[in-house]
Amino acid sequence: MAQTINIALAGAGAFGIKHLDALRNIPDVRVVSLVGRTLESTREVAARYGIGHVATELRESLARPDVDAVILCTPTQIHASQAIACLQAGKHVQVEIPLADSLADAEDVVRAQQASGKLAMVGHTRRFNPSHQWVHRRIRAGELTVQQMDVQTYFFRRKNINALGQPRSWTDHLLWHHAAHTVDLFAYQSGEIVAANALQGPIHPELGIAMDMSIQLKSRTGAICTLSLSFNNDGPLGTFFRYICDNGTYVARYDDLVDGKDLKIDVSKVDVSMNGIELQDREFIAAIRAGREPNASVAEVLPCYRVLAALERQLSGPAA
Repeated sequence: MAQTINIALAGAGAFGIKHLDALRNIPDVRVVSLVGRTLESTREVAARYGIGHVATELRESLARPDVDAVILCTPTQIHASQAIACLQAGKHVQVEIPLADSLADAEDVVRAQQASGKLAMVGHTRRFNPSHQWVHRRIRAGELTVQQMDVQTYFFRRKNINALGQPRSWTDHLLWHHAAHTVDLFAYQSGEIVAANALQGPIHPELGIAMDMSIQLKSRTGAICTLSLSFNNDGPLGTFFRYICDNGTYVARYDDLVDGKDLKIDVSKVDVSMNGIELQDREFIAAIRAGREPNASVAEVLPCYRVLAALERQLSGPAA
């Protein structure tokens, strides 16, 4: 029987609950501590999932000797500092995407991981969705080569609310959060990114962020990617990936995949689950047990944040 891995989860909101649901399906894993912004709502979530300890400060959970690892589902702006605190406390850490909202902070996390000897992983879920795994395995087998990826990331976020329609205490970002998914996935599927360009629409007067953005990427293999992002889109919502390959066209919608004629491809046997978040968490736990670098480790995804930083410089430059 495998040793039980004890988890502290920080962030009891919409995405934290996705992780709690996923962790229930992984053997010999126990969530022993839950951190949230307000004690009352955090206690309510903890009661539903049988979690014995709740706190409003991460440091309280980090001080617990029974905590082996931490999953951070907290606001983007504190991801890096909290990840570093976990590593310095001797805990493995998985931080939800994005790792940081600046390259300097992302690099600080990588250095902290290397100094700690603990595992640090980022929730780049697209690497784990069965749909994208199916494509990735065919690429690695030499059966497919990506020629172009056309990606749409569309939400309706004119007010500062989360996926459950609840008020957020922080502001989401098209570049550092939503574009990170595609920038990393494009490099994962087609190779190192060698060129990147971006344009953005007007800045929202209250949220202080661009609500529309367009990004172009090119990999060392010659493949190109066009990414359109919007917080102004009133449905359908989500992210849709079109792979145009030398041997077929495929459209991925989260964990589902169809071909260019909209015929469903069975990806149910690709992995042990059809839930990308669960597969992401399974990789984190498996890497801890094996003492190996996880897929989507902080070092592996750092090139993505270099590209995002370059795009940010373009968008904030004199010609932006």
